[in-house]
Amino acid sequence: MSDGRPASGATANAPAQLNSEFAGTLIKWMTTANVWLYRRTDGRLGGKWRVGAAFPWGIPVLLLTTIGRKTAQQRLSALIYLPDGDKVILVASQGGRGTNPAWYLNLTANSEVTVQIKGDIRTMTARTATDEERAYYWPKLVELYADFDKYQSYTTRKIPVVVLEP
Repeated sequence: MSDGRPASGATANAPAQLNSEFAGTLIKWMTTANVWLYRRTDGRLGGKWRVGAAFPWGIPVLLLTTIGRKTAQQRLSALIYLPDGDKVILVASQGGRGTNPAWYLNLTANSEVTVQIKGDIRTMTARTATDEERAYYWPKLVELYADFDKYQSYTTRKIPVVVLEP
């Protein structure tokens, strides 16, 4: 039961429902549906998010496979990404919720991940960006998807930026 204060990790800027169990369940179901479409169409469906300034044709989405830190089973997530040469940059925003997403916790426990971009599947190594890298990538990520700045205002946690490398 809420006493009117923001949930742990949340700020007064966050919508009240953002850290609810319902919001968490909704995020999981939306991800499951997106993953299902993406896998069956090699990203033709589910491979783009809404139109943005940097990507007028749609913001690119990839599939990230991590190994569950508790279950040791494969876990799939559909995520917006920023390509940077042979690197792939992700944001562990979870819409500004007060906690880090499960996929991020999984890759901190096991850094070997698989990425699917359209029909291209590759193994990569994941790590949290250094403070300098985060400072470099954050403006580029916000240009890609402006809501990342809004999400950061919703939470007291420093939203992690993740670097995936071959």
